[in-house]
Amino acid sequence: MKEIQTFRKYLIEEFYEDYREGEISRRTCIRRVAFLTGSMAAAATAMTAVGCAPLELPAATEPMPTATPPAEEEAAAGGLMPVEGAQSPLSVPEGDPDVISGMVTFMNGSDEIMAYQARPAADGVYPAILVCHENRGLNPHIADVARRFAKNGYAALALDLLSREGGTSTHDRDAVPALLTDAGADRHVSDFLAAADYLQTLDFVDGERLGMIGFCFGGGITWRVATALPTLKAAVPFYGPAPDLSQVPNIKAAVLGVYAELDERIGAGVPDLQAALDAAGTNYQINVYPGVNHAFHNDTGERYVEEQATQAWMDALAWFAEYV
Repeated sequence: MKEIQTFRKYLIEEFYEDYREGEISRRTCIRRVAFLTGSMAAAATAMTAVGCAPLELPAATEPMPTATPPAEEEAAAGGLMPVEGAQSPLSVPEGDPDVISGMVTFMNGSDEIMAYQARPAADGVYPAILVCHENRGLNPHIADVARRFAKNGYAALALDLLSREGGTSTHDRDAVPALLTDAGADRHVSDFLAAADYLQTLDFVDGERLGMIGFCFGGGITWRVATALPTLKAAVPFYGPAPDLSQVPNIKAAVLGVYAELDERIGAGVPDLQAALDAAGTNYQINVYPGVNHAFHNDTGERYVEEQATQAWMDALAWFAEYV
C-alpha cells in the first residue's frame, strides 16, 4: 500500500507539473488524476494536497470521465515505419533490416505477459537489456528504445505492464497511469523477475549479462528491480522515484542514475538516495544533465532536448558496455 501511495503522489505531482508547463491541457490533467484517485471529489482533494489549489477544479459531484480506448492505427503496408513524432537522430524505424523485432509472450506463474522484443538480425549471442516504460505504458517510443539497443548489439525486452488488463493499447491513455499504479510496484517487479528468467531460455541471449533501463515511472521500477534481482549486472534509471532506502543494500548491480537539473521534484530525493548508496557501498554514479527537465530523453515529447538526450543515451550505452 505504501508503494502505491508513493507512486500515486509522484504521478499527481507530475500531471500538475505537466499542466503548468503547458504539456497537457487542464482537462487532461483532471482526467488523469480522477482515474488515479477514483472520483472527481478525490481528484480535487488530492490535487489540493500537492499544491494545485490555483487550478480551477470541476465540481466534486461531476461524474468520472469515461474511458475511451484509443483508435486502432492503420498498419503500414510493409517497409520502414518511422515512429510518429520522433525527433531523435537515434530513432530506429520498425522494419530496419539490422533488427529483428516484434511482440512476444512469456509466463509469470499463470499470467501471460506481453513484451516487445528486439535483437540484432545477425546471428550471435547477445547481452540483454530489460526496458521499463513510462507511465504511458508500452508505446511506439519505448519500442523504438528497444530497437536502439538492438542496433547497438543487445537483445532488448520491453514489457507491457498492463498485460493482465489486456495491454496498454486497449485503454484510454489518461487511464493508463492509474491502472499501473493500482497494480502496485510489487507486481511490476515480479514481471521483470519473470522476464529475466524468460531471457535465460533464449539461445541468442547471454544469460549472464543482463542490464535494465527505465524512464520516469519506469525509472522507479528499475530502482526497485535492482533491489530484488541479484543477477542484474547494471541498471540505468532515468529520473525515477527512489526505492525504499532500507532496500538499497540489496542492490548488486552497478547503477547509473540519470537526472535533470531543472527537475526539482525528483532531484530533491537524490541526496538521501546517494547517502544510502554510499552507506551500502553500492557501485553507482549520478549524472545530472544541465538545462533540462523531467522526461528530457523522450523525443516524442515537448521536453526533449537533443544534445542532452543524446549524451545521456551515450552515457547509458557506455555504462552497459562496462558492466554488462
